[in-house]
Amino acid sequence: MSLKDWFEQKQKLYDSIGDNVEELKVDLEDLHPKERQRLAVIAELTRRSQGLWERCDNCESMLYVKFLKQNLSVCEECGYHLQMNSTERIESLIDPETWIPIDEDMISEDILNFGDEESYEERLIKYQKQTGLAEAVQTGVGFMNEIPIALGVMDFKFMGGSMGSVVGEKITRLIELATQESLPLIIVCSSGGARMQEGTLSLMQMAKISSVLQIHQIQNRLLYISVLTYPTTGGVTASFGMLGDLIIAEPRAYIAFAGRRVIEQTLHEEIPEDFQFAEFLFDHGLLDLIIPRKLLKGALSELIQLYIAAPYKLNQPPNFHIVNQLHEYYESDKSIDSDNDTMNQSFD
Repeated sequence: MSLKDWFEQKQKLYDSIGDNVEELKVDLEDLHPKERQRLAVIAELTRRSQGLWERCDNCESMLYVKFLKQNLSVCEECGYHLQMNSTERIESLIDPETWIPIDEDMISEDILNFGDEESYEERLIKYQKQTGLAEAVQTGVGFMNEIPIALGVMDFKFMGGSMGSVVGEKITRLIELATQESLPLIIVCSSGGARMQEGTLSLMQMAKISSVLQIHQIQNRLLYISVLTYPTTGGVTASFGMLGDLIIAEPRAYIAFAGRRVIEQTLHEEIPEDFQFAEFLFDHGLLDLIIPRKLLKGALSELIQLYIAAPYKLNQPPNFHIVNQLHEYYESDKSIDSDNDTMNQSFD
């Protein structure tokens, strides 16, 4: 038995014992001392192993988190693409030390005083603490294989990547910046749709984003690439998710507007098992490409280079004023820090 198989077997044992102890609420005082000691050891081992291993959603293999992150959260056993958070996604696409975020301090407010099991405000604070993000999308500019781009990345771990007023405003401002600076635009979608806690205000974001995309794509003939990841649903699919000049998806990405059960009840018929997955949509012409995560950065940069080389697309040469200014500021900030370090060393 390999070390990996041994660990998987032990992990399943620890999980099952932990679940049983919790369900039965065993009174440890009634147990034999040796049994109490054994359960205590198992509980300690389980505690220490938390966060070190992750189970694949497809093949249920146990994956060592350190190696999984190095593999861009792709299962080494079956090739299944697990979810990535927005920071990991940015690191996988943008050249090191070139990412400059914009509007990162914008936060939502509970305008409707919405509350269910907990208030909207409490829910926002909880997810901000869990993810370290202010909202469900990160936007900014950076270089992808030395090509300047505007990039937005949604994060499903923040309230299911739901689109509220702030998410819509951040994406709108990103598109306007890309249009102003003639930058190619890429948005990585991962969302459950419009945010119900903001009611109609969240639905308005669909029209707002679509209108600025029309200016970016049609009036200025600038490139917009939409990357759909698992899952992309609801109002995001119904708006900017499907408006890309190129629509790209990851393998086995779940892409839908309404859920399977709703569709079947509406149509009164069964739909195919893979009806809402990337491969089915690609076969029926709704997607342009399906690209594995490891190849995505190279493929995107090549597509952008082809776009830049197309004469009919270039109404005017791209100007990267704001990108250059931001990077000049970034470089000067780094040089100031290094000078301060040198001065501190000399004083020491």
